[in-house]
Amino acid sequence: MESLAEREAFIRAHTALADVPFVPEIKLHTATDVTPLWRATQAWLGTFGLEVPFWCVPWAGGQALARWVLDHPESVRGLRVVDFGAGSGLVAIACARAGARSVRAIDVDPLAEAACLLNAEANGVSLAVTIADVVGSALEADVLVAGDVWYERASALRFAPWLASLSRAGIRVLTGDPCRAYVPSSLVELARYDVPTSADLESTTVRVTRVLEIREV
Repeated sequence: MESLAEREAFIRAHTALADVPFVPEIKLHTATDVTPLWRATQAWLGTFGLEVPFWCVPWAGGQALARWVLDHPESVRGLRVVDFGAGSGLVAIACARAGARSVRAIDVDPLAEAACLLNAEANGVSLAVTIADVVGSALEADVLVAGDVWYERASALRFAPWLASLSRAGIRVLTGDPCRAYVPSSLVELARYDVPTSADLESTTVRVTRVLEIREV
């Protein structure tokens, strides 16, 4: 596997540090065009058929959730936060900015680790980053945030019961959803925003995006 330093160098070479459209307080290493970066990632890793590099753009669900956290800092202030499916680390960074006691970003993509660390440094915050598939595991956290994880049926079927079990265990579970097909229908809506997004990825320049909470008893 490529070293962390090599992954960070790859990200710096293929992205530009830019304000997040809906959360301009935060800057991310962002792809100016996703398709060339996607191809470059596959060529660099020597692996083809990879999914979109989710770490390289601020997805609508993450933007909405980050905005909500910054506007409601009491939701995470002084608490232990896990950012599940962290990608770029956008929501994790927002939680750190809002005063969380600790923030752990979790993703399965090693490039996401590098992106989270670079983006945290660019925004003057500190994150712990874990690269692992933790679905089904217990977590030590007070709040779990999940930016935009409902885009695929198989993944959603894995995530939903696990996140519900975390809610039953006393962890507050918050998620951002730009009206994906597979988001559970029973979630509680906390906010709704019109979020700027990439027409290349979403076929529109604005997506109606909700901040939702899983409440299980």
